[in-house]
Amino acid sequence: MTIDDAHWMRLALQQAQLAREQGEVPVGAVLVRDGAWVCGGYNQPITLHDPSAHAEMQALRAAGAALGNYRLPGLTLYVTLEPCAMCAMALLHARISRVVFAASDPKTGAAGSILDLFAYPQLNHHTTVEGGVLANEAAALLQDFFRERRKAQRSTGSTA
Repeated sequence: MTIDDAHWMRLALQQAQLAREQGEVPVGAVLVRDGAWVCGGYNQPITLHDPSAHAEMQALRAAGAALGNYRLPGLTLYVTLEPCAMCAMALLHARISRVVFAASDPKTGAAGSILDLFAYPQLNHHTTVEGGVLANEAAALLQDFFRERRKAQRSTGSTA
């Protein structure tokens, strides 16, 4: 981990907080090129009624619009949770150069936890991946969110 990695991951954690404030699972992402902010994104599947509105996908959409291209070589994605298979493949298709994630996802992680889509040599694009940057902070944010959610469900008797 570099000082820059920690800086950008803190900004991704701020994006995750925006998701939390909307009642979304707190995952945030930031795209960076040559040490400069390109865009950010955060989980919004509930708000947007869109199962693909993960933080990474929101950041990719914003970057594509900002840069006028669906190919995004030279960018680094900082995300607070290990990408799922959908997001991993989108990152590969977009030609993202590097992915840095905070917390591992033992249930759906596709950057080494369940499978590693970034490691397939058959794919025509290869992305460098690093995990564990500010993992404790990201994991604590997620754990607090789900703890509060369970507590609210118990107090209302809701099973949703």
